[in-house]
Amino acid sequence: MSHTERLAIETAAAPAAIGPYSQAVRAGALLFVSGQIPLDPVTGDVIGHGVEDQTHRVMQNLGAILEAAGASYDQVVRSTIFLTDLRDFSAVNNAYGSYFSHPAPARATVEVSGLPKGVLVEIDAIAHVG
Repeated sequence: MSHTERLAIETAAAPAAIGPYSQAVRAGALLFVSGQIPLDPVTGDVIGHGVEDQTHRVMQNLGAILEAAGASYDQVVRSTIFLTDLRDFSAVNNAYGSYFSHPAPARATVEVSGLPKGVLVEIDAIAHVG
């Protein structure tokens, strides 16, 4: 088995990691973007009171990290959406879907009992940047 170098991706255009993890890690042709929550990249404050507003902020944070890695939403092949209430599924779909062209990435959506800073949504992504 060959060793694949891991390269951390960091940008001030997205919130800094709030724990021992990288905003994203590139390993070969794959980019693994850590779960993003709706934080303002400058202040660290939660942005948006409703789930749709929060989803847009999350997607903007994901987009900034993709851009820092030289990628775009079109290169995302898989994502996971974490929601504190699955009744928000439709509103999140509306916001999330506006960032992708056809074909949309593969995805899972799961309900969780809580998310950091009490936010309503978190999204992570895997992109092919090869």
